[in-house]
Amino acid sequence: MSKKQYVDKDYSLKSVPQKDKKGFISMFVVMLGFTFFSASMLTGGTLGAALSLKEFALAVFLGNLILAIYTGALAYIGADTGLSMHLLARYSFGEKGAYLPSFLTSFTQIGWFGVGVAMFAIPVSKITGLNIYVLVAVSGLLMTSTAYFGMKSLTILSAVAVPSITLLGCTSVFKAINSIGGISQLLNITSNGKMGLVTALTLCVGSFISGGSTTPDFARFAENKKVAVITTVIAFFIGNSLMFLFGAVGAMATGYSDISDVMISQGLIIPAIIVLGLNIWTTNDNAIYTSGLGISNITKIPKSKVVIFNGILGTLGALWLYNNFVSFLSLLGAMIPAVGGVIIADYFFVRKRKYENFEEANFKSMNYKAIVACILGILAGKYLTIGIPSLNSLIITGVTHIILAKVIKEEIKEDTEDEELRAC
Repeated sequence: MSKKQYVDKDYSLKSVPQKDKKGFISMFVVMLGFTFFSASMLTGGTLGAALSLKEFALAVFLGNLILAIYTGALAYIGADTGLSMHLLARYSFGEKGAYLPSFLTSFTQIGWFGVGVAMFAIPVSKITGLNIYVLVAVSGLLMTSTAYFGMKSLTILSAVAVPSITLLGCTSVFKAINSIGGISQLLNITSNGKMGLVTALTLCVGSFISGGSTTPDFARFAENKKVAVITTVIAFFIGNSLMFLFGAVGAMATGYSDISDVMISQGLIIPAIIVLGLNIWTTNDNAIYTSGLGISNITKIPKSKVVIFNGILGTLGALWLYNNFVSFLSLLGAMIPAVGGVIIADYFFVRKRKYENFEEANFKSMNYKAIVACILGILAGKYLTIGIPSLNSLIITGVTHIILAKVIKEEIKEDTEDEELRAC
């Protein structure tokens, strides 16, 4: 009796076939859930305390515009090829070279998964008195389970979480505004500091550009490029703006940026736990899903098997990661946009949107041009004192990759011509 053949429904090592692509509604729900991120609320709180309402609106609009262009480009590539970020990296970095961005992304996402589990367990334990280790174990298991079952479960979770967070969050925000005398009083609140537009944009873009770099992991399931780009762009404008708004209003009216903290201060304990849990869950399942694809690219083990190990690892280290590792994870996360810069530059400008079929492609083992471009981009993001760091990293990485690809290709062509002349 033959063994039943394993079917990888996540297509972790190949392109997504057209028969398994998703329509507008499914993709929009997933991408909107992707943008519901607690850290964006904290950023919104910082902006709300330092900017006027007009300055806040301008910073959020421009920040989301930059993120929408970046993630929209990656969504286009993902939908066109049907490939995850990790498999796309093989074209620009080489088959072995792609292990570097895969490891960097996976390591970072596993770490943030653990931090997210702790961010849920610690406040809920304080509120309810439940054992923190039990909360860590249960929440880690649940968050891993949706990533294990793939896009279908991610879609279901987002379909539940997005309207729940929006409804409960908006209810709490309106209650907070009424508690200080209405919108007119909110508008009269003066900022406690002065923040320049560049600094505000740095915070807006930096809050999600690392996560946004993994957009192809989800957009590859879109039925066409148009659906991928539109759902991604709209999701970033709606979802990210809502998170920033929740944070800003919460900070201005109550002193708390996270909407769940605002709810707790209002005595809405159960809604606060629901919003906190769902908000972190929609972020964490995406993080561990992406980490599974990355490790799968390195080990060639299907994502669904890898994600269990990654989830357990992140859960076991949750409290330690939360207490000791956040600054290091932030540093690593700042490096990831450079990978996106190489992929965009390679696809649109070096290969002119003409990637050969993945299953038939003959990849280099290592493309040092892409690695050099990445290193220069990371250094630019870290040390350039003008502009927006993450945008500097993207631009320098992309431009360097294009120049190196053109110059080195021309050198090879010239050397070949010289050899042919000598032969004559």
